[in-house]
Amino acid sequence: MTLISTAREINSSDELIWTIISNIDNDPDFWYGIKAVKNIKREGNTTERETIIAFRHSKCLELVTLTPRKQIRIVIREGPIVGTKIINLTKIDAEKSELKVSWDIHMKGLMSLFTFLIKKHILKGTDEALERIAKKVEE
Repeated sequence: MTLISTAREINSSDELIWTIISNIDNDPDFWYGIKAVKNIKREGNTTERETIIAFRHSKCLELVTLTPRKQIRIVIREGPIVGTKIINLTKIDAEKSELKVSWDIHMKGLMSLFTFLIKKHILKGTDEALERIAKKVEE
């Protein structure tokens, strides 16, 4: 498995940040590695969805679980990448919060030959997504 982790402090309340990040249908607006999202089934705080990712427009099957104002856990069950992406939201004070993203993934097929480069690419994309989220909530 490949472990990747990064975090960012955001000058905003956890409530406002949660409002933005918990609308998982808008993931392609922030996570440029995701080109499209199609929800298959929703039950409570869990959504089964299909995503099209930037890598050769590959399809992934994901299970997304929301723990309100705390965590988004994405289990990538099928596709060229499998594993988990966990987004943790931590309130620092009334006007500051931290978003931390941790990946525990495995590249399948040809992608496994380029694990180092893909890991670097995912880290860069995650940092950029956190920047876009921060910019949106700090507007």
